Amino acid sequence: MICGVSVQELIAFLLMGLGLIFLIGSAIGMLRLPDFYSRVHASGNSETLGTMLVFLGLAVYNGFNDTSFKLIVIFLFIFLGNPIGSHILTKTAYKTGHPIWTLRRAQELAEKAEKEAAEKKAERAAELAAAKAAEKAAAKAVEMEAGSHANLHH
Repeated sequence: MICGVSVQELIAFLLMGLGLIFLIGSAIGMLRLPDFYSRVHASGNSETLGTMLVFLGLAVYNGFNDTSFKLIVIFLFIFLGNPIGSHILTKTAYKTGHPIWTLRRAQELAEKAEKEAAEKKAERAAELAAAKAAEKAAAKAVEMEAGSHANLHH
């Protein structure tokens, strides 16, 4: 016993903590990685390991009984099922033509975004120029109208 915690509880805590780290890494990978294939890779590998570590920690915490046996069976199904599911998803995506992220593709997307931004900027400039021209025309019309009223009074 270490500081009132049994060795069994300490090992269970370490396994579940390590599993949590892998699960958080999987979630971050899903949010940060650029394309479908990278995201599936991150979630497939680290989620499998993280879930297995958490279940193993729960099994150690419960001791060796029926519940632990059930957790280990679930652990084995996850160990077999997650990689197969990830593989099937990526293979299907590849066969249906889902684009693969490459540096060239990233550069193309950046160029497209820059082009769209330049087009929007040009559109705004044209709108601003048209608004100024309309304002000048309106001011000129007011001046002409004021001048014609002045001539009528003289």
